Amino acid sequence: MLLELQDKNADIENLAGKALKDDNLLSELLEGLKSKVETYRYNCYKVLYSISKNHPKILYPEWDRFAASLSSDNSYHKMSAVHLIANLTRVDVENRFEKIFDTYYGLLDDRSMVVAYYTAASSGKIVAAKPALKKQVTDRLLGIDGTHHTPGRKELIKTGVIEALGEYIGDSEDRDRIIKFVEQQLNSESRKTRKTAAEFLKKWGNS
Repeated sequence: MLLELQDKNADIENLAGKALKDDNLLSELLEGLKSKVETYRYNCYKVLYSISKNHPKILYPEWDRFAASLSSDNSYHKMSAVHLIANLTRVDVENRFEKIFDTYYGLLDDRSMVVAYYTAASSGKIVAAKPALKKQVTDRLLGIDGTHHTPGRKELIKTGVIEALGEYIGDSEDRDRIIKFVEQQLNSESRKTRKTAAEFLKKWGNS
């Protein structure tokens, strides 16, 4: 276990640079995603996230590993997979995401509100990489009220939904439906969701 990865103040970008040149370190990071040592696990995730964001082709061969974690019983494993897969979709030349679409978006109904939130919030990246899935993604996001979450938690998840919709509404064929959904959130019991909706409509409502 690399000592640097156990440091709460680890230099994530430096470690990412090292991992790009060291297959053994990259393997340690991948295995570390499931470590029970919190600081170590989280640092492994942060380094891999940096690599997935800046050098996604390096991690694309690990797609199946991340996809398998979407069905984990551990919420942290699922959250890591949600973020990493979203970053890898832009190099998904084999259309692997399409095969796991239902599993990925099934996490909007995950028992963890946090997993659901991050699944929603990651959708802008997915639509940018997979424009052909735009309508399907929009349908899933706008259907958030159909999930099992309590009303209060749904309102919080809607912040992530609105943020994602704001990333691609500019060229969406579902613009009117999206605007209507966001307008309804102006009366949300969540102050954060109300604020996010107001900011969204200020930018997109009259344009």
